[in-house]
Amino acid sequence: QGYKGITCFIVDGNTPGLTVSRSEKKLGQNASSTCPVTFDNVRVPSSNIVGGVGFGYKIVASMLNEGRIGIGAQMLGVAEAALSYVVPYTMERKQFGKRLFDFQAMQHQIAEAAVQIEAGRLLVYNAARLLDQGKPVAKEAAIAKYFVTETASQICLNSVKWLGALGYMKEAPVEKYLRDVIP
Repeated sequence: QGYKGITCFIVDGNTPGLTVSRSEKKLGQNASSTCPVTFDNVRVPSSNIVGGVGFGYKIVASMLNEGRIGIGAQMLGVAEAALSYVVPYTMERKQFGKRLFDFQAMQHQIAEAAVQIEAGRLLVYNAARLLDQGKPVAKEAAIAKYFVTETASQICLNSVKWLGALGYMKEAPVEKYLRDVIP
């Protein structure tokens, strides 16, 4: 039956045979739990079917699109946090008698990061607007997630570099931001 044979259903957390194991220890994104789930002879009543038999793929695809927009928004926030942390540092830290921010190459890199963040914001907002209007959003959600995830990864990596040795230390949050955006 292919994708038409997929059905979504709700399984109560107290259902016999359902086991949710302890949260995995991950490199990043520790604010969200990742837990193994095991089904051992789990019985689910037909009243727990969501959306009807055979409509599961449509439901899952819709959830993936919404999830992509949400991930894009999260990555946008992380990129903004990294840039917000590093720019004041470049205005205080001096090398060769000048603030880091006063070097033209640094200004170009920071400006490029700011442009990428704004472009990503527009992509995320557009996908969210289309979703709110009930319009097809698969392409726009995928583009927004891809673009902002790549942007956040690059900005966070650059932030670690711009801070020098401090960027590698736990006292500066950018090392955590980098771990959180690694795709």
